[in-house]
Amino acid sequence: MDISKVSANAPQLHTIETGVGGRGKTVDLNDVAVLLHPEDDVAIARVPLNRGLVLRLPAASGSIEVAQRILSGHKVSLHTIAEGAPVRRYGSIIGFASQAIQAGEHVHSHNLTVGTLKQTYEYAVDVRPLAFVAEQERRTFMGYRRPDGKVGTRNYIAIISSVNCSASTVRAIQQHFGPEQLRAYPNVDGVIGLTHKSGCGMRTGSAAVEQLQRVLSGMAVHPNVGAYLLVGLGCESNQLQDMIAAMQLDSSQQWKQPHVLTLQENHGIAHTVAESVRIIGDLLPQVNAVERESVPISELKLALQCGGSDGWSGITANPGLGFCVDELVRQGGTAVLSETPEIYGAEHILLRRARSQEIGEQFVERLRWWEHYTAINDMEMDNNPSPGNKLGGLTTIYEKSLGATAKGGTTPLNAVYKYAEAVTERGLVVMDTPGYDPVSVTGQVAGGCNIIVFTTGRGSVFGFKPAPSIKVATNTPLYEKMTDDMDINAGVVLDGVSTEEIGRRILDEVIAVASGKQSKSEAQGIGEEEFAPWILGATM
Repeated sequence: MDISKVSANAPQLHTIETGVGGRGKTVDLNDVAVLLHPEDDVAIARVPLNRGLVLRLPAASGSIEVAQRILSGHKVSLHTIAEGAPVRRYGSIIGFASQAIQAGEHVHSHNLTVGTLKQTYEYAVDVRPLAFVAEQERRTFMGYRRPDGKVGTRNYIAIISSVNCSASTVRAIQQHFGPEQLRAYPNVDGVIGLTHKSGCGMRTGSAAVEQLQRVLSGMAVHPNVGAYLLVGLGCESNQLQDMIAAMQLDSSQQWKQPHVLTLQENHGIAHTVAESVRIIGDLLPQVNAVERESVPISELKLALQCGGSDGWSGITANPGLGFCVDELVRQGGTAVLSETPEIYGAEHILLRRARSQEIGEQFVERLRWWEHYTAINDMEMDNNPSPGNKLGGLTTIYEKSLGATAKGGTTPLNAVYKYAEAVTERGLVVMDTPGYDPVSVTGQVAGGCNIIVFTTGRGSVFGFKPAPSIKVATNTPLYEKMTDDMDINAGVVLDGVSTEEIGRRILDEVIAVASGKQSKSEAQGIGEEEFAPWILGATM
């Protein structure tokens, strides 16, 4: 159904605490729940539904009686479902009944399991030509145009540790550059320290080292970083000179050359800190010299994220973000969908939109890799949803994935990238990352994303420097409870606002924040501890 056409007389989600109805009360299903597809076996409670409430089904399909209290965002069965039968939401299978389910019963972890999907993939069958906005008519934002043509939304100096052994030194350097020291440099957004828990205990030349180097070098050459300093210990597996050579840091950006210090060659912490302060002091006037200018939004690379999801994520915020993505792509921009384990079970939707069978098969190969990866680490793909997701109404990874994939909109899938690989293709692309938000976003930003939109139903407070993070609440109670952390309320979709309107609001906010407006997380100084490169393999 079109959620924007919910009955105007329906109870508002954020005003109902005790629940609707009880024995003897009858209401239309669409007044208190959301039926997303005519073939669905479940509807989503808009408000808490009390036991005994009678729900009139659409299209003269009879009525059902609610069997037990069902919380907002959770599922109610619309008819009897046999044990082992598939259960559908969004018109797709979200799992299989682990026991017989009666009409009006709560459908959740106690009676729904993932089972095994037997998917038949079709590639590129839904690809349609896009009507791009003419270049002279494209919207613009105020960004930092770099000499290599890339465009930043922020202007930082980054201190990057090669290994955890130099992390404390990086923090000591950073402490020298607070607001008072930066007051004379208004075009510099800050001096940030990017530290991590890896860099050694790894085999030199391994895939793990190569991936870490891809992340660190991606942050160094990022358009939101005007200059950078690399700080190492000296004896680590991730040798800085090896990384500079392998990632071509000394030749890829002539205007932004690497500055390198190691503790063992610079007489320890105190001397390294003093020399770093001198180097950054020299860099500050250069970085401050750049100014914002008007550039088309085709230069935006948008990282798509959801975290702390709930039963409304796939109904309000994620489809709204999908509309924003479609418009950004029409304007020539780029959107990066990630969190591969949270696409699992919904991949058939993306594969139908893959620009070619080859691109689709690249993504299927990543899914097969994840099945192997989870198996050898005593995990399973349905380890997700998290406990918080389940409290919010999500039951299986298939259900979560179907809602999460809505962030990617409807345009063709143009490329599949490895973790932290530089994103060069425009339009909608996928980057293979874990579902864990800090690790996923680290890969996206290292790949070049210069702004993030993060949807949440339970209340994530995620921020990430150097790329600003915009938070979109999936429901009004969350937005009202955490107004200092939420940038946009998509919960108003449940009050009749269209997902298209939410998408326009998100795009407007993206443009404003890209132009310098602080997101809620930035205003609170959040975003450095979230830098978390994906650690592969054994730590020795």
